Amino acid sequence: MLEPSHNNELPPIPAKRYFTIGEVSELCEVKPHVLRYWEQEFPQLSPVKRRGNRRYYQRQDVILVREIRALLYQEGYTIGGARQRLSEEGNSNAVAMDQALIKNMISELKELADLLTPI
Repeated sequence: MLEPSHNNELPPIPAKRYFTIGEVSELCEVKPHVLRYWEQEFPQLSPVKRRGNRRYYQRQDVILVREIRALLYQEGYTIGGARQRLSEEGNSNAVAMDQALIKNMISELKELADLLTPI
């Protein structure tokens, strides 16, 4: 895992449809047991569960986990306060998630374009 003193940014979200709990754990720098706990505490966070109770997170779930992480770890909210803040935001939260998704996709496309551009 990355040390906070060396890197304040989380790794970019790959262009995939589904992510396992281990992948989300690495992308958001949160342990898997914390993600399972947050699923109980935040009704907005509900990954798809498949055979054997395996969790598959979608891109918007990863963005939501990052938002929850920021509220709890960076802004100092309690679980209840973060839950209330997310529920109050409602539609504006959806807009913010869409904007974050678009921003992330643009940066990934720029990186891909840089890789494909001949030197």
